[in-house]
Amino acid sequence: MDFYGVELSNRLLLGTAQYPSPAVLAEAIRAAGVEVVTVSLRREAGGERAGQTFWDLISGSGVRVLPNTAACYSVKEAVTTAHMAREVFATDWVKLEVIGNADTLQPDPFGLVEAARILSQDGFAVFPYTTEDIVVAERLLEAGCQVLMPWGAPIGSARGLNNRYGLRTLRGHFPDVPIVVDAGIGLPSHAAHAMELGCDAVLLNTAVARAGDPVAMARAFADAVAAGRAAYLAGPIEKSDMATPSTPVVGKAFLS
Repeated sequence: MDFYGVELSNRLLLGTAQYPSPAVLAEAIRAAGVEVVTVSLRREAGGERAGQTFWDLISGSGVRVLPNTAACYSVKEAVTTAHMAREVFATDWVKLEVIGNADTLQPDPFGLVEAARILSQDGFAVFPYTTEDIVVAERLLEAGCQVLMPWGAPIGSARGLNNRYGLRTLRGHFPDVPIVVDAGIGLPSHAAHAMELGCDAVLLNTAVARAGDPVAMARAFADAVAAGRAAYLAGPIEKSDMATPSTPVVGKAFLS
């Protein structure tokens, strides 16, 4: 799997918020074997380097950091946060969030495209948190994005894939663009289904961080993502409205 020229072998990406403790977070990262974690700039406090312990933990895990612009509601705020994150975390990667609705945390497609264009021109590798809308996806690619990150459902809702048709259509329309399902995943089965649809990776946070056993859940999600990808590559059979006998009728013995 290739993101902006960087090859990754693990198709699960983890968020780093809401874990019971830094130790549990570190263990979950190891259990899942992830290579990329998302980090909010707000974890790096300016006064007295309050976020230094957290940053040391992430740095010591040997993972690549994907800073995000979480809770940004305007283009200016998202762009400013991205530039600050590049200085703090020393990376051009940024998960771009421009929120348009406070209740659903649905992305603002207009502000998202504008911010993506500005950041791409500034040399950022932009990972846009978007919907499964094909037209918005086209505009994001035209703006310079090389990855699409459609939501599965509202952030933290654990509803899974609300629009499987939309994700399948997005995959078919952009066969060569990396697609990462981001947000709303609640169960390993949700992640596996996203991979079975042909998506390239899954990014999640709450489903692991707030599980009864985050470490075990992180491992379960890693297994599910790998299984879903293997199933997609194996070529699943098509659904049918009628039964199809697995045992052939020809050659069957009949008793008189």
